[in-house]
Amino acid sequence: MVSLNKNDFTMAAAPKMKVEVWSDIMCPFCYIGKRNYEAALSQFAENKNIELEWHSFQLDPTIPASSDKKLSVYEYLAERKGMTYEQSVSMHHSVIQTAKNAGLTYNLDNAIVANSFDAHKMIQLAKTKGLGDEAEERLFYAYFTEGKDFGKLETLVELGLEIGLLEEEIVSAVNSDDFAYKVQQDIQEAQNIGVRGVPFFVFNRKYGVSGAQPPQAFLQTLEQSFNEWRKDNPEKRSSVASFNPSVNL
Repeated sequence: MVSLNKNDFTMAAAPKMKVEVWSDIMCPFCYIGKRNYEAALSQFAENKNIELEWHSFQLDPTIPASSDKKLSVYEYLAERKGMTYEQSVSMHHSVIQTAKNAGLTYNLDNAIVANSFDAHKMIQLAKTKGLGDEAEERLFYAYFTEGKDFGKLETLVELGLEIGLLEEEIVSAVNSDDFAYKVQQDIQEAQNIGVRGVPFFVFNRKYGVSGAQPPQAFLQTLEQSFNEWRKDNPEKRSSVASFNPSVNL
């Protein structure tokens, strides 16, 4: 009988090209950008060799963390931009159509504007579990389609449980200085590389794509950046590093 040591078959995971994206949950174009990027990735032949990482960003950190007065998106934009309520509604109608073209349903009449900092802390927690993309998707859908208030801890717990997080770790993350620091680090890095608006995609730390670009724009950038990355990271055939069986008679 030939006995093999399982360590003989241990191989390091193959490297992947990283795509990073700075995003805010209450940014309508970030969700659209996510869908357009996913559409491009589905057409990219080497998509199994791409790793996506989400980074935190806040469009408006001045929104009160807790307030009895909850603004609709129409009221919020009107106040922030100094326009009439009717102008805000009209502007958002074009956003709703753009979202529809990307396969998304925006029910902005029900959306509740809230400070996104605690939601970002939950996303940072999810990233440590390999669930960053799931957290982003669930929070986007909750805000833009379901009209959930992500400024409430109970909402974050509800959404986090749905993607596989535990209640106690969600509560701990929301109250954690460590996770707050991770959010602030992402925001600071965005400032350092000149990000002024989101979504902002960075491919292989070399090419930046700003805004909810159409899928073809993402696909072209994927192809160019990956071709360059592959030259620096040639594909290796997997093989057993060593084979030293012991023979039992």
